[in-house]
Amino acid sequence: MPSSESQPGAAAGTVVVIGTGGTIAGVAARADDHVGYRSGELGAEALVSAVPPLAGRRVEAETLARLDSCDMDHATWLALRERLAQVLARSDVAGAVVTHGTDTLEETAYFLHRTLAAQAKPVVMTAAMRPATALSADGPQNLLDAVTLAGWPGARGVLVACGGRVFRGADLRKVHGWRVDAFDAGDAGAMGVMADGQLQRHRPWPEAPLHAAAAALAAVAQWPSVDIVTSHAGARGEVIDALVRAGARGIVIAGTGNGSVHRLLVEAARRAETAGVVVRRASRCQLGGVVGQRPDALPSAGALTAPQARIELMLDLMVDGMVDTGSSRRDASLEPKTGAC
Repeated sequence: MPSSESQPGAAAGTVVVIGTGGTIAGVAARADDHVGYRSGELGAEALVSAVPPLAGRRVEAETLARLDSCDMDHATWLALRERLAQVLARSDVAGAVVTHGTDTLEETAYFLHRTLAAQAKPVVMTAAMRPATALSADGPQNLLDAVTLAGWPGARGVLVACGGRVFRGADLRKVHGWRVDAFDAGDAGAMGVMADGQLQRHRPWPEAPLHAAAAALAAVAQWPSVDIVTSHAGARGEVIDALVRAGARGIVIAGTGNGSVHRLLVEAARRAETAGVVVRRASRCQLGGVVGQRPDALPSAGALTAPQARIELMLDLMVDGMVDTGSSRRDASLEPKTGAC
């Protein structure tokens, strides 16, 4: 049974909204155009001012980036992580909201889940499938839900509020290219729903075990290159060979079904491993992940999606690099971690 929880009072604290761009901040020439818009045109301040119910709340807004999220990059991830840590350290702040594009929302959510230390307070990510100029824009309601959730008593961890549902950041995946209800959480299911300004919570708040690389992430001069290759009928091993020549440190193969990989990709992956490249095997299916492990199979990413496995492997390789180089900034307790959390 879902648990309904009381709405937070006025003393819940300040919620800081940080904008990074995306469709939620997009502008089109016509109100009926949901495709031909320019992403990231509006700043966070404009998004907040367009939601009248937020006028009476303790909300601060700032714009960190104006990206189309298909162009999200590691530098923005680091800047966002640093700014969130600063904001959440304030005693007057109850939580933070990040407005983001939908295309890579699941990746940023997973990255923050694994690397942001200040998760005793919530970070609520939100987005929209229609631009701000649309006749039936979904961004304003999503933003209102996100701010409400960020001020909720007891809320913690990286959360996502979209389409009336609440997801744990570690579970999120985009499952539809244009529908308003574009997100799901795989086998884990949604954490809850926002209904008329009230949270109905089905699952516990997320736990947030940090990856070992989080302690020294800012000191990593260059993030290791990790790429995703999809297995399919007629796949060519030359794709992996080319990535190895281009300097890939890790490769995630999104396999068919339960992580099955075309034999030519397997052969190329073995060549890559011989060259020192770390390979992981995920599934290209949205549900199920990879279950079990044959003795001769490539290493499994388990329940992680391919994008999540890429981030996890990248963080693992950072730790390996700290250990291998004996960096003066290395924490002696750092050890690689793999798998879902």
